Amino acid sequence: MPIPAPNLYPPFNIIRLSHVEFGVTDLAASRAFYVDTLGLQVTDETDDVLYLRAMEERGHHCMVLRKAETPTVKALSFKVFDEGELDKAHDWFKAQGHDVAWVDRPYQGRTLATHDHLGMPVEFYFKMDRLAPIHQKYALYKGVKPLRIDHFNCFVPDVDAAVSFYNELGFRVTEYTEDEESQRLWAAWTHRKGGVHDIAFTNGTGPRLHHTAFWVPTPLNIIDLLDLMSTTGYVSNIERGPGRHGISNAFFLYILDPDGHRIEIYCSDYQTVDPDLEAIKWDLKDPQRQTLWGAAAPRSWFEHGSLFEGLEPQPSTLGASPIIAP
Repeated sequence: MPIPAPNLYPPFNIIRLSHVEFGVTDLAASRAFYVDTLGLQVTDETDDVLYLRAMEERGHHCMVLRKAETPTVKALSFKVFDEGELDKAHDWFKAQGHDVAWVDRPYQGRTLATHDHLGMPVEFYFKMDRLAPIHQKYALYKGVKPLRIDHFNCFVPDVDAAVSFYNELGFRVTEYTEDEESQRLWAAWTHRKGGVHDIAFTNGTGPRLHHTAFWVPTPLNIIDLLDLMSTTGYVSNIERGPGRHGISNAFFLYILDPDGHRIEIYCSDYQTVDPDLEAIKWDLKDPQRQTLWGAAAPRSWFEHGSLFEGLEPQPSTLGASPIIAP
């Protein structure tokens, strides 16, 4: 099935992904991982919740960690262009038969809570509290020196359907993997902000969150993080990499937090601002699409994901399989 033509005039204007909220079972363990090891900055904390931002970000948070009985993903959040776009988003989702609600979120203005075609919880806002810049406070740079949140990747049971839905919202495909036999999409990378992706979709039982990615300055920062994790009790949290993706051309590392939420550390992809940029097609059996160089992805990378709160995932409708490490 061919990818849809880009929708350059969507019903409302999403600027970029913004933040994710995780349910975590041990807030102290999560703090040690995200703050002391990765180097994210604390912007507020209580006994029940931790707000974090990366070094280049001016918004109050890019990640919220909330104490929970079980590990879950509460919602994926996106920033829109202005207040009026929020009302357009509300009306569009309501007209499509989706539940919509205005919700209160600390440090944010009006926030719309709704869901996509699979029931995956998504939120939209325009205004978030702005903080003083810290990108030149180099004494604060710790761990992998995370600069900003970069993208989400989600398992979905039908990638073609996910691409079609998000295309309606203006997400443009930059690269995609097609199963030659069925001519269906196995994975697709879509963006709003002019990088390779804000949200990507991978074939599998879903919806589940595959990973959240943070952009770092250089591949050497990833090497430094590996040295740190391997000597501070986190060597078993290293799942895949380092390596370079064929898709996106990015240098990568995949790690698991104390609750099993997968984090990608990511750099070196490319700009995709032009609205007429052609998407790049990859064959599912091309070994360099997932790993231009480095070890093939382990089976866990294709099977393990984080559950969305209150949402039962459904099995994939595509039985094709990529190359998996033995």
